[in-house]
Amino acid sequence: MRIVSDLFLYPIIKFFILRDTLSNILSNTLSITLGIMISDMPHYENVPFEVPENWEWTTIGEIASSILYGVSESAKEEGVYKLLRITDIQNNKVDWGSVPFTDYDEKKARAYLLEDGDILFARTGATVGKSYLVENLNEQAIYASYLIRVQTPSVILPSYIKYFFESGFYWEQISLNSVGIGQPNVNGTTLAALTIPIPPYQEQIRIAEEANKWLSIIDNLDIEKEGLSKYIDGTKSKILELAIHGKLVPQDSNDEPAIELLKRINPSFVPCDNAHDTNQLPDSWCWTLLDDVCTLITGNTPNKLHSEYYGGYFPFYKPSDLDAGRHVTIASEYLTDEGKNVSRIIPKGSTSICCIGSIGKCGYIEREGTTNQQINTAVPSLALDPLYLYYFCNSIYFIDELTADSSAITISIVNKSKLGKMFISLPPIKEQKRIVAKIEELFAVLDEIKESLDA
Repeated sequence: MRIVSDLFLYPIIKFFILRDTLSNILSNTLSITLGIMISDMPHYENVPFEVPENWEWTTIGEIASSILYGVSESAKEEGVYKLLRITDIQNNKVDWGSVPFTDYDEKKARAYLLEDGDILFARTGATVGKSYLVENLNEQAIYASYLIRVQTPSVILPSYIKYFFESGFYWEQISLNSVGIGQPNVNGTTLAALTIPIPPYQEQIRIAEEANKWLSIIDNLDIEKEGLSKYIDGTKSKILELAIHGKLVPQDSNDEPAIELLKRINPSFVPCDNAHDTNQLPDSWCWTLLDDVCTLITGNTPNKLHSEYYGGYFPFYKPSDLDAGRHVTIASEYLTDEGKNVSRIIPKGSTSICCIGSIGKCGYIEREGTTNQQINTAVPSLALDPLYLYYFCNSIYFIDELTADSSAITISIVNKSKLGKMFISLPPIKEQKRIVAKIEELFAVLDEIKESLDA
């Protein structure tokens, strides 16, 4: 079965090799961009770090041709000029179609009209320090007062300044110099005093081109990361599909067949056939109904008029609590002993299934509790490994069948009677345990990879 797991994991491993390689290259590129040269460069005193001999340390104020606050005008649905605000800048982009208008004196507006190459800087609030480089502008636009515009002379490349505004060294200075009790802010004087290393103009161009190339690759990699996250979810679904049809782990001829186990537990058991599923089960497996291998419990809500029922220690699980999936231990609400006594208790090791609204959401109960009436809970018999039941109920097969059986006028519902008539594919009990072990082995790897995507 290693071939199965390797097939699933190969695209993921390939992604991480690519990401690690690009991370190393990008790290070197950004080091060059900031002039952090660990080499035989001469030592400079009273500067943040050494730069090449033909570079110069300076400040934003010394290289800017203009540093100007925006206008204090109200946004309007119609007007002569677009009014760009902090909130209109998202992920270094502006949707000009959604930017509001304003009216402003034509003579005064000339000083605030935006042009390609202008850099806007957020001076207050949660986004203080965020910057935006104006490019390909096709609007008559001015900017609001919470923004500061930086313009540079022809010997300073705006895109180089913009990349500096993305660097860690820049953000260290912003964090150090921002002030404010309610909201952090940086004024024009503080912005002008920020220290920046400046290379020759042609090198500014080369640095900007190189940074743009690698950041474009990283942006594409972020898109790939989203696709990979979906691939991981799809891989989990495929693993469960293989698991519930006897294709994840090998069968053992020494295992007691599932049908013999069921007859031993219940001599009156009558086997059934699931004509809906076209997949052939192994000979030692059988189809049966949830009613035959589980006790089903519909939750209830203790009367809210009795305040003495609530505020205790005993978990009262609701559909949102099932989002914990494999490890449901924490509830939105807790009952007292009085509330517990008027509730239907579900033991740990049960699988709770949302059957009203969010049809098919499942949680494995690791702490004894109760549920509300939106949840039916399957308590497994000796014929079922508790975790095999949980993973089966998370399979696309089960969720699709459950959804198909739901009835709805305004909200989808699957009652306990319908749930009990759902089919479950049953392996020998020993194989169930092997299946669970394999699922959890593979899921652990996939979960670790998914967590690292967000690291």
